[in-house]
Amino acid sequence: MRRLIIALLALVITTPLAAQTPPAMTTDTPLRTSMPAAAPADVASIDAIMAALYDVISGPPGKARDWNRMRSLFVPEARMIPTGKTREGVVRMRWMTVNDYVATSGTRIENDGFHERELARKTDRFGNMAQVFSTYDGRTDKGDYHERGINSLQLLFDGKRWWIVSIMWVGETPDSPLPADYLPKR
Repeated sequence: MRRLIIALLALVITTPLAAQTPPAMTTDTPLRTSMPAAAPADVASIDAIMAALYDVISGPPGKARDWNRMRSLFVPEARMIPTGKTREGVVRMRWMTVNDYVATSGTRIENDGFHERELARKTDRFGNMAQVFSTYDGRTDKGDYHERGINSLQLLFDGKRWWIVSIMWVGETPDSPLPADYLPKR
């Protein structure tokens, strides 16, 4: 019995230590972890990573999306944060990883067909970081969903490539139309 108690104590004490062992470092990312390798053309510039982001989620009904391509655009702990108001007018947000986004939206946009395109962009850059406000137009092929809004992206350049650190977005509403400064110039 005493041996069993000692074995259980040893297990209880060592389990938290084992859980804190860092993962194997397998790639050269700003945060040390393994990620799918990005196509160099997708991450060579701000224009390239923005085009890749919109391209990877867009397509006709039945077209499988390349979710590893999408994952390769983001730092490992990136966040995707949709925001909006409830029917009661309370501002809310969801805090998702890229995998959460794929799990909650992937099947629907593949089944229904979905196309999102950039209408306009404002970019501010300092050193290795950039803030991008990208006005979008998204819709399903079935026509049951259409939204315009703004994606706010934080990007990081690590000296070799661009990474998406986070995306927060909000859709246009009747009481919050897109500002003229964020629409295409005529």
